Amino acid sequence: MLFSYKATTKEGKTVSGTSEVANKQALLAILQKQGLHPVLIEAGKKEKSKGGSLFGKKKKIKLADLVIFTRQLSTMISAGVPLARSLSALQNDSDNPYVREVLASITKDVESGISMGDAFEKFPNVFSEVYVNMVRAGEEGGILDEILNRLAIQVEQDASIRKKIKSAMMYPTVILSVTVVAFFGIMLFVVPKIGAILLSLGGPNAKLPVYTVALLKFSNFCVHATIVKAIPGLSAIPVLNRLPNLIVLMGIFAVITVYTLRYIKTPSGKYKFHALLLRIPIIKVIILKIAIARFSRTFASLMSSGVSVLEALEVTGAALGNKVIEKELKEAAEQVRNGKQLSEPISQSKHFPPIVAQMLLVGEETGQIDTVLTKIADFYEEEVTVMIDGLAAIIEPIMIVFLGAGVGLIAASVMGPIANLSKNIGG
Repeated sequence: MLFSYKATTKEGKTVSGTSEVANKQALLAILQKQGLHPVLIEAGKKEKSKGGSLFGKKKKIKLADLVIFTRQLSTMISAGVPLARSLSALQNDSDNPYVREVLASITKDVESGISMGDAFEKFPNVFSEVYVNMVRAGEEGGILDEILNRLAIQVEQDASIRKKIKSAMMYPTVILSVTVVAFFGIMLFVVPKIGAILLSLGGPNAKLPVYTVALLKFSNFCVHATIVKAIPGLSAIPVLNRLPNLIVLMGIFAVITVYTLRYIKTPSGKYKFHALLLRIPIIKVIILKIAIARFSRTFASLMSSGVSVLEALEVTGAALGNKVIEKELKEAAEQVRNGKQLSEPISQSKHFPPIVAQMLLVGEETGQIDTVLTKIADFYEEEVTVMIDGLAAIIEPIMIVFLGAGVGLIAASVMGPIANLSKNIGG
């Protein structure tokens, strides 16, 4: 929340300013650290997230830069360099102007007495919720350098998994896009001319194969303008009245896509979308393996840092990237709060495999939960890597087969009738 304040110094000078803090008590603590006596404090409107302006859709920090920053900050803190000085040095050393601007704001906040976790929280598009909460845990436990080192490893592994997924989907996406564009291009410009040739050769009563008739009808539907004419309000506009059906359908599809994406960003829409992903066979397996790996590594890092099980579950749930699994962890946290061990609700989970609950039980019995969960994370991260590599190898030939089948169907629909009609004319 944003607060405006007026305060007096020890010399009696009046100063004023604004500060975005969690509550009024946090602002009072900051002013006291600065040797200021507050006279007036008023709550104002919350500022827009700085992360949205600096690192929004057009200005994002690369994960590689985040890894480097985290490792360097960990090294400097472990070497005994003061936090504000470390941040200032990294700000001057960075080549990325957006990083420098963010670090300048964070350095200013830290120098004014705000904790580094609270300063990071102002940039949600740069520092994730789990990143911020782990930094807070490190500050409270006095092991910030160790936490930052673990965070660097975790961010690096997440970046590696994302890179593999993008790499696996790049080829299919390009092939599918080219195929769709080529198909509709043929429907608009090639098939109508071929249809005219077929009619000129065989006449209006020519007998054509079923698939050729279907192709010609679909092409005619795409080329003609009938959809807009059927809508009273739009049919009066001359420009829209001449739009081919294909263009209208593409516009409708674009509008539906935009509204769907907006709905997915809402809490309800995001939950339903994540639930849908968990019903798609291959995607479900990949999502679950990634979620289990993230849960295991993040939970292990927090537990080894001295964070309580309930706090660790709360932080970890937000880091999984799936609202359905996050809800399941919240329900597990409630059972832990009622006195049960974590392995018990995890064993009843619909998404966590039994081996996770069994190994978690072993960790609880031996007091080595962090060690056991780290091994689980290593195992599932390797599983994700192998699965994505195998998926990429399978997708490419499948796409080629479908592309070839589509080209073959169009060729058969066009060339076959032309050849038959030519023979009839020749006979």
